[in-house]
Amino acid sequence: MAFFKFMNESGFIGWSILMVGFGSLLLVFERALKLYKAYGMNSAEFMSKIQNLINAKKIDEALLTCAQLESKPLAGAFKKILEKADRDDDTIFQAQDIALAEFIPLYTKRLHYLSMLANVATLMGLLGTIHGLILSFQAVAQADPAQKQALLAQGISVSMYTTALGLAVAIPAMVFFSILTSRQNQLMEEMIEKSGKLVDILTSAYIPSLTRKNVFPDQLNALSKTPPAMHGQAK
Repeated sequence: MAFFKFMNESGFIGWSILMVGFGSLLLVFERALKLYKAYGMNSAEFMSKIQNLINAKKIDEALLTCAQLESKPLAGAFKKILEKADRDDDTIFQAQDIALAEFIPLYTKRLHYLSMLANVATLMGLLGTIHGLILSFQAVAQADPAQKQALLAQGISVSMYTTALGLAVAIPAMVFFSILTSRQNQLMEEMIEKSGKLVDILTSAYIPSLTRKNVFPDQLNALSKTPPAMHGQAK
């Protein structure tokens, strides 16, 4: 009951600030879920595994490993680069640029709106303050002496309530914005660092062309040893 009384005292602007607060809360939950759970991974372990596969010239297995984790932006970027592993150095560098341009926006998506909502909540609180002061001045100037005290108190209440509500929404929103921005920057730096290291490994190693003959040599050798009659049956 006290909450609804508080909101009713703050008026339309107070309810509007509350809606901004709910929007900020949903955005914080969605971004935290993506940045900490959906996109998070042990990048050092993943990089080591891919590097070992490349050194063993098992590019097909490296691609398969990345494909299995393609929901992770880092794995998706690695897959983009590894698909050009058998090309010249310029093509590999170009693949890195394309991968970064495609996957980094997944980290930065929608987070800037949280900062905007915090600023909007603050400004709406200020608007409520001005509105309350206007009501107070009108009460002093125009109201009957019997009603003047009540109207003056009402105007001051609107002013203080909306200010407090705006700050109550804006302060946590800015704190979460800073935390999520730090996580976002960490993931972006990891992707840039690891993709650069991957490109360096690929450009300094000889990678055979990713043809069927090179990727599946065992299958082709077995097929070549199969008698002609068996080939007909396989068809």
